[in-house]
Amino acid sequence: QVQLVESGGGLVQAGGSLRLSCAASGSILRINNMGWYRQAPRKQRELVATITSGGSTTYADSVKGRFTISRDNAMNTVRLQMNSLKPEDTGVYYCNALVVPYLGPTRDYWGQGTQVTVSS
Repeated sequence: QVQLVESGGGLVQAGGSLRLSCAASGSILRINNMGWYRQAPRKQRELVATITSGGSTTYADSVKGRFTISRDNAMNTVRLQMNSLKPEDTGVYYCNALVVPYLGPTRDYWGQGTQVTVSS
């Protein structure tokens, strides 16, 4: 079994910064894509940023230039540095990983989510 555990959420004023971290553990041969998604109240979950095992990144237009995703393949971790935060960044942030296990099929795993609240 594979688990993703997030940390680093919290309450911050607009213009501030937060850094989210996610650690994957369990029966992991390797991890392909990793990413962060978020869900605001009464809205659908949306992609924030993704990163491949080779380090290629994609970002939602709304966070380009403010957020940076990075990963450590050896440690099976992914981070999201969030700067110049805005109230519209508020939501629950979820870590995602496409995991290739030692046994069984490749599949997506999700963390439990961490709350980010940006006050105006």
